[in-house]
Amino acid sequence: METRSENVLEVCDLRTHFRTDDGLVKAVDGVSFTVKRGETLGIVGESGSGKSVTCLSAMRLVSKPPAFHPTGTIYFDNNNLLSLTEPEIQKLRGERLAMIFQDPLTSLNPYLTVARQLTEVLEVHQDARPTAARQTSIEMLERVGIPDAASRIDQHPHQFSGGMRQRVMIAMALLCGPEVLFADEPTTALDVTIQAQILELMKNLQKSIGTAVVLVTHDLGVVAGITDRVAVMYAGRIVEEGTTAEVFANPQHPYTRGLLESMPRIDTPIQKSLYAIPGLPPDLGNLPAGCPFHPRCASATNQCQNIYPETKVISSTHQATCWEIEGTK
Repeated sequence: METRSENVLEVCDLRTHFRTDDGLVKAVDGVSFTVKRGETLGIVGESGSGKSVTCLSAMRLVSKPPAFHPTGTIYFDNNNLLSLTEPEIQKLRGERLAMIFQDPLTSLNPYLTVARQLTEVLEVHQDARPTAARQTSIEMLERVGIPDAASRIDQHPHQFSGGMRQRVMIAMALLCGPEVLFADEPTTALDVTIQAQILELMKNLQKSIGTAVVLVTHDLGVVAGITDRVAVMYAGRIVEEGTTAEVFANPQHPYTRGLLESMPRIDTPIQKSLYAIPGLPPDLGNLPAGCPFHPRCASATNQCQNIYPETKVISSTHQATCWEIEGTK
């Protein structure tokens, strides 16, 4: 693991479980990863694999109860975020740590104008005067591609299109120049043209501000185009991690291969059916013994059914958790 000076974020053995009427749900169950300054880490996997809860846990936005953190550390600037008091974490959120949520329509306050929601960030975290906060907010809206930002800033969220609301969310997240940005499926439900514009916008702003980005998505095409490294999650754990080029060119875990094979490709014959991973994601409240992917894996053995696999090192930047992988010595 790299030295902490190289990493802006260092997550170690994070576990976020939920107590429910049906028992304990292990939404995140031992996740570890690091993010360097200015780097983009993609977290991929099917719905319910724990991607969003991982980011919400890092931002301390998971309600307790029903959630709780039995173990784990999240180091940011030599501070364990999980041990900070509520006032201390509130000071970091919005200023040095920021998040773009999946649905901007439900994340933005429908009763407040866009101006009020943007200027509040600057007034709270940077003690900006209202006039200066408004001007800075207008400039950020212009940077994210909102036309006629000076007049549109006084409108309410419902007066913006889905793509424009997403741009407002990005502007709000980047107002204070955060060191880490969690982007939870920022292009979900947007058409491909707007999606491409938003991804290009995030890349350009990242270069100018130097923000580290944790991008959560199930779209591997987005991952291929914007990330430096990728972590594949299944059943609350990371089952493969490596540079984006390594994971795409040499996927090791059967689940990763299944995700890549299920992607539509322009060179796929029209007559060929699109591959689908058999079965359904596991019940996180009742995980099977051994590897949780074994009921859906064509190469599963008795060992897979009884013992959780060890993490195998493929290269200095690539590892996967599977019994069938040889790994390096």
